[in-house]
Amino acid sequence: MPNILLKEKYNPKKAWVQTLTASKDKELIRKLALLNAINYSGKAQFQSVLGKLLTEKPDLKAKVREIAPEVTEIVEVVNKLSLEEQKREVKAKWPEALVKEKVEIEKRLPPLPNVEKYKQVVTRFSPNPDCVLHLGSARAIILCYEYAKIYNGLFYLRFEDTDPRLKRTQLLFYDLIREDLEWLGCKWDAEFIQSDRLPIYYEHAEKLLADGNAYVCTCKPPDFRKTVHAKQACPCRALPAKEQLSRWMKMLDGTYGEGEAVVRVKTDLEHPNPAVRDWPALRIIDAEKYPHPRVESKYRVWPLYNLACGIDDHLLGITHIIRGKEHLTNQKRQEYMYRHFGWEYPDAIHYGRMKITGATLSKSKIIQGVREGLFMGWDDPRLATFIALRKRGITPEAIHRLIIDVGSKPVDVTLSWENLYAHNRKIIDPAANRYFFVQDPRRIAVKNVSHAVTAKVPIHPDKPEKGFRQFQIKPEKKEASLWISSHDVNIAEKRKIVRLMGLFNVQIENVAKGVVEAVYHSASHEEAKKLGAPLIHWIPVDTGLPCEVVMPDASIARGIAEDGCRELKADDTVQFERFGFVKVESVNWKLKAYYAHR
Repeated sequence: MPNILLKEKYNPKKAWVQTLTASKDKELIRKLALLNAINYSGKAQFQSVLGKLLTEKPDLKAKVREIAPEVTEIVEVVNKLSLEEQKREVKAKWPEALVKEKVEIEKRLPPLPNVEKYKQVVTRFSPNPDCVLHLGSARAIILCYEYAKIYNGLFYLRFEDTDPRLKRTQLLFYDLIREDLEWLGCKWDAEFIQSDRLPIYYEHAEKLLADGNAYVCTCKPPDFRKTVHAKQACPCRALPAKEQLSRWMKMLDGTYGEGEAVVRVKTDLEHPNPAVRDWPALRIIDAEKYPHPRVESKYRVWPLYNLACGIDDHLLGITHIIRGKEHLTNQKRQEYMYRHFGWEYPDAIHYGRMKITGATLSKSKIIQGVREGLFMGWDDPRLATFIALRKRGITPEAIHRLIIDVGSKPVDVTLSWENLYAHNRKIIDPAANRYFFVQDPRRIAVKNVSHAVTAKVPIHPDKPEKGFRQFQIKPEKKEASLWISSHDVNIAEKRKIVRLMGLFNVQIENVAKGVVEAVYHSASHEEAKKLGAPLIHWIPVDTGLPCEVVMPDASIARGIAEDGCRELKADDTVQFERFGFVKVESVNWKLKAYYAHR
């Protein structure tokens, strides 16, 4: 029997559609979308998925227009799933692919030391809730989180809130820190709060005192400093354990006041670094004068950083401590305490300092600036806080990529904002719709426009499937009135012939105080190219809505946004053409947005 299919004329486009709708092709796209989503906090990027697809099947490059709608649809479906649902599906269908993706991340980060000696890798991020988090915290968070996930380990969040006098915590910061970590996509496996753990620290302090490995020092601070710098023991050091425990009880019951006694851990008095010698472990804080926001005046003896941190790292089973090299001295201090308890110190990685040119990464300066009204709040665009970056449209994926690039090397690193913007641009550019925003508008009157013109401008230049924005230009007495930015008036005055994007070319005749006078020159974009005419965006007069864009220096750019922006919603990230990427805060009678970057 003759094959009747041979009688039908072959249609390449139809053949592709038939091929694409085959289950194996849809499965490939879904697989690529899921893997991309897992790498970027549950949100796959169309451009990345399409790029991967064309890399695996280069013969499809000639059929991008036909492929794009299918990829878009699958990416949208995948992005509606939770991150856990995405991971479960990949693990069930393509477990080897999940391992491959994990290996790729691991290649960008050096392997952790001595992983084989632990049953499970456990890392922690330990903020003091006395301020919101900022870019300076990102390295510790992301490195600890990524390493834990690479090795199928655990990532803990531990609030270090044991200084109610100097580093005073506030209840709102606990929740703001949690929100920041969730936004970053760094979900913790367990949470601990040190102000809940005072009995644990007391128990270990008493053991140190009873075993003769610590003592209660009542020396005046200047006297102790003089003694320890001379590598000598203070009079309190040699007192018997019974006397030390008696003094300890006096610290707890109020016999000693604030500043009158401190528990010190014994170390080597000959140690070359005076800061290591007999370091302070617990001190008295006036509970009535400095109540803790969580436990109020319940405790008057509070552990210092090295005792609480060191004990918790052991009891919580932390295997790898990843922190800044400013903690190297703290490690030396804690190692003495670990030896007293017979514990093994975790593996530690100390990375260098990270600075970002022009960014304030000092918590004390941020707090002071907010308190004094220098900054509008924790989300002030001049700050590098996660809240501010989120408001401006910086993505958590961009921060992850930046930190992975920087890595965990001990050398100091100085970055610029552009380092972060470059990563963010690659992520948001493929998805951001384009619109016109005319800053500080100035009217341009174009003569000799003989008939009405409909301008069609792409919503996205690389995604024809998204369609176009349409503008109706209706001249009155052959004159069209448009808004252009005042910044473009100088360009128009110098170049004489300019191209109004997506519309036509005009010749500038006169730049008067109130209006720019021009005459219709030609319609063709090719003609504009030949003449070297610059592109200028525009909006028809009597259209659009008022728009304010808060800039990174907290100044406000005012102008008019095109009518299409009325459909935008809060948190949409779009590109104002020839202006930059912005994140929408609100749309009503006026559009308000925050500037991200160009």
